[in-house]
Amino acid sequence: MSDVYWEQPADTVRARVTALLSAWDRDVFHRVATRHWPGAEPLLPRLSHSANHGLLWFGTAAGIAALGRGARSRRAAVRGVASLALASATINTVAKRSVRRARPVLDAVPVVRRLKKQPFTTSFPSGHSASAAAFATGVLLESRGWGAAVAPVAAAVALSRVYTGAHYPSDVLVGAALGVGAAFAVRGLVPTRSQLPAPGRPHADAPALPGGTDVVVVVNLASGSSTDMAALVRDALPAAEVVECPPEVVEEELERAAGRCRALGVVGGDGTVNRAAAAAARHGVPLAVFPGGTLNHFAYDLGVESVHDTCRALAEGDAVRVDLGRFTPGPDGADHGYFVNTFSLGVYPELVRLRERWSPRIGGVPAGVLGALKVLRGEHPLEAELHGRRRPLWLLFAGNCMYRRMGPTPGRRADLADGLLDVRVVHGGRLPGLRLLAAVLAGPLSRSPVHAAVKLRRLRIEGLSPGTVLAYDGEVTQAPSELLVDKQDEALTVYRPQVRA
Repeated sequence: MSDVYWEQPADTVRARVTALLSAWDRDVFHRVATRHWPGAEPLLPRLSHSANHGLLWFGTAAGIAALGRGARSRRAAVRGVASLALASATINTVAKRSVRRARPVLDAVPVVRRLKKQPFTTSFPSGHSASAAAFATGVLLESRGWGAAVAPVAAAVALSRVYTGAHYPSDVLVGAALGVGAAFAVRGLVPTRSQLPAPGRPHADAPALPGGTDVVVVVNLASGSSTDMAALVRDALPAAEVVECPPEVVEEELERAAGRCRALGVVGGDGTVNRAAAAAARHGVPLAVFPGGTLNHFAYDLGVESVHDTCRALAEGDAVRVDLGRFTPGPDGADHGYFVNTFSLGVYPELVRLRERWSPRIGGVPAGVLGALKVLRGEHPLEAELHGRRRPLWLLFAGNCMYRRMGPTPGRRADLADGLLDVRVVHGGRLPGLRLLAAVLAGPLSRSPVHAAVKLRRLRIEGLSPGTVLAYDGEVTQAPSELLVDKQDEALTVYRPQVRA
């Protein structure tokens, strides 16, 4: 009998398999339609309707970003939306046009369950299920907690498509599979934070200070979420001394704290961390960073995203040595200025200055957008002499260590002690906005008519005009006519939790 079966033409076998799957599909659809589901009638149709055009998921993403603490929640929300967008585009432009399956007949579906407005597109695959699975998977890849909260809602949306008679079960299963695939495709383009190893070399010896013994933590009260973070630090480190101060005396308090502690802690954004890093390096004490500002790039590149991360590193004495970027002469007549993230000349310092001036009145994001529009309308690029050649520049950027590509833009450093400057230049010319966009899309270490990027250990800049401004870690100051930008290799010891399996 089996020999006769395998000798049958492939078309016959395919037809039998298709008939079996179709029969299963319709049988399951009929069972779901005729079965009574307690409590589902007032819930599932409304849930299905709320997911139209992704509105349910956009609202969920906004809630995650608003209610979640830290960058991980914001990344989870963004990744969920990006995954949804890719899944929706794939379903609507390719999948539904490839398989033109009619919607189920609604005779067996009670009227109370049916959608008030029946969909008019083809049935296979389910776009709602694809969007739900894509969003939930994208969120889960960044945050297990938020993913676990979203997953039941996504599963209910997928079930609602069969329950209301909008789709066959196979439409839902294939749509969900495509949604999961879209989320992993997004991860392939932009890796999750867990995929990228935290900078782990070189390991540094640092004192283990459980409970915050002999730790002084300076809190900049003007930084983003510093007040909330200060309370968390006090609870997590009961033996630590926590000093809260306004921004105008932060540098003075950091100097005092660094002279009387075994480890210097800081709560604030990148500008505050910059000052703390300089003080810790001068006094030879390790630094403990608690991200509490609007921007926390240095902390996140270390793998520090919460108070718990830093406290665990302090308790276990886990630390690494990192480089300090340096520019000479420094601000306000100092011998040197330091940067833990970036140094720049050109449009970015001007943007920072405008943002700082306008943000108290209209908020940080609107001030940044308006500042960018004003800066990019400028017609006179910066004039500077690099390597003996004078040239117009829209932007000169020097990163403390090499930034690796995160999707279309460089966004993270995998090694904070590589001894290198990541130098990028956007040449002067017409249409600065388009030139800057082209530089971003070109990626790191590329060559183009408008963009150049190189690895250097030092960079000499000469011939700067009076009034030129420079930015370092979000701070702005007047630039001298000549500058030397270089590195202090492994000059700073920073607590950083070990990556655990």
